[in-house]
Amino acid sequence: MALALYRTMQRIRAFENAAETASQGGVSAYGQQAGGAARVRGPLHLSTGQEAVPAGVCAHLRPSDYLTSTHRGHGHTLAKGADLARMMAELFGKATGFNGGKGGSMHIADFSVGMLGANGVVAAGLPIAVGAAHAQKLRSLLPGGGASDDITVCFFGDGAINRGPFLEALNWAQVYGLPVLFVCEDNRWSATTASGPMTAGDGASARAVALGIPATPVDGNDVFAVHEAAGRLVAEVRAGQGPRLLHALTYRVKGHVSVDVAAYRDPAELAAALETDPIARARARLRADGIEEARLVQIERESLDEVQAALDAADAAPWPEAAAAFTDVQTTGAGQWR
Repeated sequence: MALALYRTMQRIRAFENAAETASQGGVSAYGQQAGGAARVRGPLHLSTGQEAVPAGVCAHLRPSDYLTSTHRGHGHTLAKGADLARMMAELFGKATGFNGGKGGSMHIADFSVGMLGANGVVAAGLPIAVGAAHAQKLRSLLPGGGASDDITVCFFGDGAINRGPFLEALNWAQVYGLPVLFVCEDNRWSATTASGPMTAGDGASARAVALGIPATPVDGNDVFAVHEAAGRLVAEVRAGQGPRLLHALTYRVKGHVSVDVAAYRDPAELAAALETDPIARARARLRADGIEEARLVQIERESLDEVQAALDAADAAPWPEAAAAFTDVQTTGAGQWR
């Protein structure tokens, strides 16, 4: 399991680094102008430095468990078991992507592994997760529905706890005793603003406890600590003990989007955060446990090769047909396409 966790983190890091490079010049923002060479267009939100949280949590999940994500959801999607190449194709806007090139970075979904979708709206995944968990509970109660201990996991950032859906979702989950694990990826930043000065009280854990939901803080840059804490909480949720919250303290080492150099951040703060890099910490732990360096180098190399193959496949993949623009469009029944 230790090597599997390490592999998941390396795959996420390799994917994020490649996507970051491919996105340069893909959006006009932060003083930069969009150019023609970018292969990934539009805002790209990276989770570099946060790999231990999705790796540690999703190791306990099944394909039949549900997961909701954020606008920073590449790592969640990969850790849940989604195909890396199809996700790269989606970022490139190609027809072979998960959503046929229509979703891009912020709206990736793969129902085949229970990934209900990333979301471009802060905190919007919380009520979706609660709805999914409520559906799971109701299905298990229906005649012929069959008993099930499937659960829903909801990832969200610390910025989300200051939005209304956070309170509404946690309240609903607790009132109805729903099988949902809330995971706060507390990376200290809400877009370009430090979260601390904007947040009254003691944050996500304290607010969950105020609603009667047990909360567990964890070092979000220690994949083994995350894995252990998440395993216990997932077991409690599966056992029908109601919702739980995992408060993972981590750090986002990149800017808000891939073209943001985060000049508003204290360089000393970033330097200190880099000293606690989750992959470096896991590597040191594995070496101390007797894993040979060559094996770890091999895992890193395999991850890089897999991502390069995904880049090549995305480059070669076809663009969506023009007619695809008229599919997957919601209608209220009154309008017609002409």
